[in-house]
Amino acid sequence: MEIRRELEKIVLDNLDNESLFLVNIDISADKGPKKVKVLIDSDDGLNIDQCAKLSRRIGEVIEEKELVQDAFTLEVSSPGLDYPLKFRRQYLKNIGRRLRVLLNDNNEKTGKLVQVGDHSIVVNTEQKGKSRKIAYVETEINFSDIKKTNVLVSFK
Repeated sequence: MEIRRELEKIVLDNLDNESLFLVNIDISADKGPKKVKVLIDSDDGLNIDQCAKLSRRIGEVIEEKELVQDAFTLEVSSPGLDYPLKFRRQYLKNIGRRLRVLLNDNNEKTGKLVQVGDHSIVVNTEQKGKSRKIAYVETEINFSDIKKTNVLVSFK
């Protein structure tokens, strides 16, 4: 079995809380030891203790099964704001926040996420009117039309 699939199975088997979910697994070996980076998220928020506990369990299984032959570094963390949203669950926890949505046609929509449906999201986008007043327009965007979505950081 491919190492990535085996790691995915290990992670999923060790998520002890239904609110936790796997976002991504990245394996790199540029220079030095291999690096296995596991990104997890939670519907209820994620803390460092949860990451550490999962890291210990995953590390033990990797060593027990000898999945990684050489020295390796294991990192378990949350995706962070700079990582694009991938799953509907991530959109749900970001309702009310500003997003930048890059569409498959390379157009971009920026605005506040107001709703998440089964197949689409609704973003309150800013539109400049004729009188230079800013109007807000609800724009529905299908998940299938989204290339990439990032949460925008606000310092207000």
